[in-house]
Amino acid sequence: MSIVTHYRRPLSGRDFRLLWFGSSVSLVGDGMTFVALAWLVLAQPGGTARLGLLAVCHTLPVFVGGLLAGPVLDRFDKRHVLAADSVIRGAAMAAVPVMAVVGEVPEALPYVVAAVYGLFKMVPLAAFPAAIPDLVREEDRDAANALESLSFSLAGMIGPALGGLLIAGVGAEAVLAFDAVSYGALAACALLVRRRLAPAPSKAGSTRPAGLLRDRVLVVTTVAFMAFNVALGMLMVVGPWLAKTQLPGGPQALGFLLAALSAGELVGAAAAGARSPGSRPLRAIGLVQAVAAMGFLAVLAAPHLEGVAAGFLVIGMFSAPMTVWAQTVRMARIPAEWRGRGFAWLRTLMQATPPLGAALVTPLLDAGRLVPAVLAMTGLALVPASWLLLHRPAAGEQLIARR
Repeated sequence: MSIVTHYRRPLSGRDFRLLWFGSSVSLVGDGMTFVALAWLVLAQPGGTARLGLLAVCHTLPVFVGGLLAGPVLDRFDKRHVLAADSVIRGAAMAAVPVMAVVGEVPEALPYVVAAVYGLFKMVPLAAFPAAIPDLVREEDRDAANALESLSFSLAGMIGPALGGLLIAGVGAEAVLAFDAVSYGALAACALLVRRRLAPAPSKAGSTRPAGLLRDRVLVVTTVAFMAFNVALGMLMVVGPWLAKTQLPGGPQALGFLLAALSAGELVGAAAAGARSPGSRPLRAIGLVQAVAAMGFLAVLAAPHLEGVAAGFLVIGMFSAPMTVWAQTVRMARIPAEWRGRGFAWLRTLMQATPPLGAALVTPLLDAGRLVPAVLAMTGLALVPASWLLLHRPAAGEQLIARR
């Protein structure tokens, strides 16, 4: 079967195609938004020190939002939840350009917008994978999961690069206005989905969400992702800092780095969706994570933009299969009636760790200590990968890769 045919099957379904398209448009806006918010903060007095605060505001509320999103997704139709989320976050993004038109953007507003984004971020992150089993056949789940990763990659590649160019031309406020419009597109697409995405009825003796945390496979993959995301949280601060202080090009350099990361994710996700990890998915995940960890070392190539971008490319290329393969594993192990909570809570644990990385790396960069920051990022990504590579699989673990 060709790669095109492999991906055509899930896209042949109208509802999946519609939801995927709306999500992809919204993600393009989000890819532009962090560049815009970062540049607004860097323009403030003491902007470098405040950049860490922005990253924390952008990611820390994910933990609270994730705890709340799961029960909501398991109680209400996911179409309506996605639409409501899009309206709220779109209004938050629109607040910045509106204030710029009527007066002056308050210094605190970028942090508030970032916090609102983080608080509701887990809604689509949990709703989309929780809806996939209802919209595609079981044998098409890898391809559908890869398409979600491809959306993140394409949007991340286009969004930051376009955002950097637009900031120089029309200003950061206009970029946030585009993101507000993109949220409207997602809300419309979600409401146009015909199939009800209501929760499945509970079955007698089914696994409770707390029981998911006793699932060895879910636990080890979640811990590995949490550690890797701490390193990515550090990179969220290192990238803008490099663009501001070490690399030529300013906001365009930041957009180029983030685009390289997303380009790597695009290639990695496309390959992972068309190729199964076989009967040892944890080992496969550990292998690609170990290679991705080596990409952090390329940050030491600064001030050479091409060398740093190559590292971002490697990180993206080998981290994307982690997401695709682990998500298929979770779909096979989480009962249908708990998918909202299962995906929300597990993804929350993984997404809530970047603020720790941002907080840890900011003092190092403020002191100009790039080498210790790079070594910390590499170690955090490499240690759990090594454990996954060396561990002995439990009985029945090979079944999680079954089609």
